[in-house]
Amino acid sequence: MTPPPTRERLIVALDLPTAGAARELVLRLGDSVTFYKIGMELAMAPGFFELLDWLKAENKRVFVDLKFFDIPETVARAVRNLSERGADLCTVHGNQSIMEAAAGARSGATRVLAVTALTSLDQGDLDDMGFSVDIADLVLSRARRALEAGCDGVVSSGLEVARLKAEVGDRLVCVTPGIRPVENRVEADQKRVMTPTDAIRAGADYLVVGRPVRDADDPRAVAEAIVAEIGAAAT
Repeated sequence: MTPPPTRERLIVALDLPTAGAARELVLRLGDSVTFYKIGMELAMAPGFFELLDWLKAENKRVFVDLKFFDIPETVARAVRNLSERGADLCTVHGNQSIMEAAAGARSGATRVLAVTALTSLDQGDLDDMGFSVDIADLVLSRARRALEAGCDGVVSSGLEVARLKAEVGDRLVCVTPGIRPVENRVEADQKRVMTPTDAIRAGADYLVVGRPVRDADDPRAVAEAIVAEIGAAAT
């Protein structure tokens, strides 16, 4: 797989309460960012699909992160609708038949990502949920199953990327959330975090950054700094 352009490797999460607020941030960021994630918060607000269409009209790439988990036919129909709207990435968080249905329904430029383990979870959380498995082993198992199901990639913490890439190489795109620049290590509900440099060197293809950009006094400057860091780490 040819590495994506450096600027495209930064995906800014539009974790905002309204479509209007999301548009304002996109306009502030201008050409510093070309890839955006829209997720559950905006999906529950008016104007979600209008925002998706607007982003595509602005020549932005769009990652729709709704972690589909339903009966396979329902998931397939949802992915098919997103493909028709031009979504570049979407996520599925289900079992083998759900992943297979999602992968089989995609078309055009849409690629399906399987969620491995949420970055808000740590080993203690998995133990509490009754999963007696090492979190790194769980991520690798989910990645193998995603590949078998025909998915295009996975969502994985940077802490597991190196092992994942050693196993599957470039056969799966790896999108990594929980990215925190060195000067912004407030983790809040993200437990398995990593700096942009470390994540890129571990093998991540795309980095998802939300609060460090969204909450900055100068979001554009922070985005530009992260893009520069990605470029330096990739050389």
